[in-house]
Amino acid sequence: MADHQFPPEDGDESAEPTFPSGEEEAGGLLASKRQPCAISGKRRPKRDLIALDALRPSLADRIRHDHPHLEHDAQISRQELARYRSLYVAELLKEEHGELSELDREVAESLARHETLAENPEEEYDDHRTLGERLSDGLATFGGSWAFLISFAFFLGVWMLINIIEGDARAFDPYPFILLNLLLSCLAAIQAPVIMMSQKRQEAKDRLRSENDYRVNLKAELEIRHLHEKMDYLIQRQWQRLTEIQQLQLEIMQEKRLRR
Repeated sequence: MADHQFPPEDGDESAEPTFPSGEEEAGGLLASKRQPCAISGKRRPKRDLIALDALRPSLADRIRHDHPHLEHDAQISRQELARYRSLYVAELLKEEHGELSELDREVAESLARHETLAENPEEEYDDHRTLGERLSDGLATFGGSWAFLISFAFFLGVWMLINIIEGDARAFDPYPFILLNLLLSCLAAIQAPVIMMSQKRQEAKDRLRSENDYRVNLKAELEIRHLHEKMDYLIQRQWQRLTEIQQLQLEIMQEKRLRR
């Protein structure tokens, strides 16, 4: 059997007092700086906890709907707060628009993570274009410019002038310029599908731009609404504090009158 150790008696001078080590003291300090989250129960640093009373009323009511036992000074971690903020925004969007779309879900998640949604669809689209798409876009851009019209008119004038001057015997394309008509028909047959492909890509680019505008406008609308709600809440709390201060001043004045 193991020998039992008894505490030293008062007269025993050989007994030495024991003190906690540095690691135990550091662990105790870290444990004292951590507090449990009222929702998840996990211990978090104090800087990662927010009081329930400090939140906007609508978000606090949404949390109390799932956890009615929470007190007004309950501490909630930022992770749980971000989760409930995303749920609240998703439910708000679903009430207004019905079924929640993928764009609305992205806006709700970005609003909870405090991320920006503004992006340049031109750069994103240009990075994924192939060589053929770049070539067709360049041809379509050149085909709809004044440079193409002027150069094409100059080419037609030179072509017809040479064949008229050379005469029917020596001209390679005499009047009525059948070879020129063939070249123009081939050019039109090639240019038409190139322009149509460029228009389809322009439609896709416009769709990306409109989706980005929708996400940005929706997030701005929600943030403005939350800002107004928070300002109303702060004004209401300020009026409550001013009322309490006024009541205290009246009580002090009444006490002074009674003393006289």
